[in-house]
Amino acid sequence: MSQNATHAVNTGRRAGLDRADMVAVALHLVESEGPAALTMRRLAAELNVTTNTVYWHVGSRDELIAELIRTRSTQMAEREISGSTARQRVTSAAHNVWDSAFANRAVTSLAHQTGTTALLEHPLEVALAHEIEAAGLTGEDAALALRSILSTVGGFLVGALRDESAIPTHLRAPALWSMTKAGLDPATIAALSEPTDHASVFVTTLEAVVAAHIPA
Repeated sequence: MSQNATHAVNTGRRAGLDRADMVAVALHLVESEGPAALTMRRLAAELNVTTNTVYWHVGSRDELIAELIRTRSTQMAEREISGSTARQRVTSAAHNVWDSAFANRAVTSLAHQTGTTALLEHPLEVALAHEIEAAGLTGEDAALALRSILSTVGGFLVGALRDESAIPTHLRAPALWSMTKAGLDPATIAALSEPTDHASVFVTTLEAVVAAHIPA
């Protein structure tokens, strides 16, 4: 065995394989099979290398996840912002945060589980901040507008992405409303007994929040 080959065995390094390759495969695993599929052993098997090779290239699983999140966050921030007015462009940038969460459900879930949500969303938030400043707000006014908008987006995402499959049907909100005896108008009860259209309510609320902060 040559000295180079011996070095490769001892370090676990494989020629031609780099960190970006591993991150790409890890990202594919998460998106195709969910966050639980991403283990160092599974990643090594997918790459046909030893687990030592994986650790040599990416460090710990936490480091791998952080790199995976950075990669996807950069890609998410490439979403186009549209609109001819300040309010339209700020609203478009906010929708990018909303749409990205749905388009990247598995990665969003992984970020939530590992405490890297802020890292995932930061580039999109920076894009939103640029649009808020372009509308004429800076300093505390810009920060308040940004946080108000992001709180609106985040709050609706919690409801829209929540998995209610483990909740018995009779204990879900629509069923409880349908059985309420609160003395409300029957039309109100009937409307509240329908499942929430999170996207529609989000659009209405977001427009109101943007209008409260961004000059017309």
